[in-house]
Amino acid sequence: MPESKVRKKAAYTPPPDKKQPIKLDTGNRVVLPLMIGCFVLGLLWIVVYYLSDMKYPVPQLHGWNMAVGFGLIITGFITSMKWK
Repeated sequence: MPESKVRKKAAYTPPPDKKQPIKLDTGNRVVLPLMIGCFVLGLLWIVVYYLSDMKYPVPQLHGWNMAVGFGLIITGFITSMKWK
């Protein structure tokens, strides 16, 4: 019976992993509290507007109080894109 040829190349060995040190980004410390604060403040603004029979938080704004509340919530969502 004929013998098979011997492999001349060495078996592939992957290179060792180069571990990079984790960089702590101190600029993101503000993002999470700002995001949560905008969500909560926007929600509270809308809830107070409805529960106060549309007299508070700013009576001169009338229906624009809803826009302020939703604007704060949208600001929270925009801020969430910066959070890592």
